[in-house]
Amino acid sequence: MSIERKVALVTGASQGIGAGIVKAFVERGYNVVANSRKVTQSTEVAASDHVALVDGDIGESTTAAKVVETALSRFRSIDVLVNNAGIFFTKPFTDYTADDFQALVSTNLEGFLYVTQLAVKQMLAQKTGGSIVTITAALARNPIRGVPAAVPMITKGGLETVMQHLTMEYAKDGIRVNAVAPGAVDTPLHRGTPKEVMESLSPLGRPSTVKDIADAVLFLTDAATVTGHILYVDGGAHFGRW
Repeated sequence: MSIERKVALVTGASQGIGAGIVKAFVERGYNVVANSRKVTQSTEVAASDHVALVDGDIGESTTAAKVVETALSRFRSIDVLVNNAGIFFTKPFTDYTADDFQALVSTNLEGFLYVTQLAVKQMLAQKTGGSIVTITAALARNPIRGVPAAVPMITKGGLETVMQHLTMEYAKDGIRVNAVAPGAVDTPLHRGTPKEVMESLSPLGRPSTVKDIADAVLFLTDAATVTGHILYVDGGAHFGRW
């Protein structure tokens, strides 16, 4: 007797953390719908019997709809959503432009909103609960002098807040809503960052790996009574000074 595979949606999936999360879910026996602007051109994620790729900007509602439609047409359910898509860049607060802000809002907030609304609607229709995990940032609650990220953290802080509200709104339906807050992570995003700088951003003296983040996402997906939780994967940076 075959066991029905659960289905996970992963945004921002073409490389780095997103690609690592896709791999982890496939290894766990899930079917996965992976999205990014050009995920079909990824060298880290490939289409297969258990992985469907959907190109498109998740900040657009039409892309979110396509991701959900693909999940239902290919795999017939949605059990897990991982909101990983995000952009991040630093500059002095007064140097951020209107275009910078719109880009951050589009990817980090709209990229969460549309696909999460649709995923929740489907989870409610299935009446079997579900898990939503959003990737935020340890910097949202732990500013670091020398890392001027105030404007990106407007969006990441907003994700923490909406996660807490959705926890309460959908707990009775068995839908759990959590977040993973990474610190410094060794990904292509930081390819040009000197090793000693990356190490200095963690009290442990080393950045997290993609696997560290993927393991945290899987833990929250499996933890049946954990909801409304922000899991920091930052080497202890959120505790303060070092």
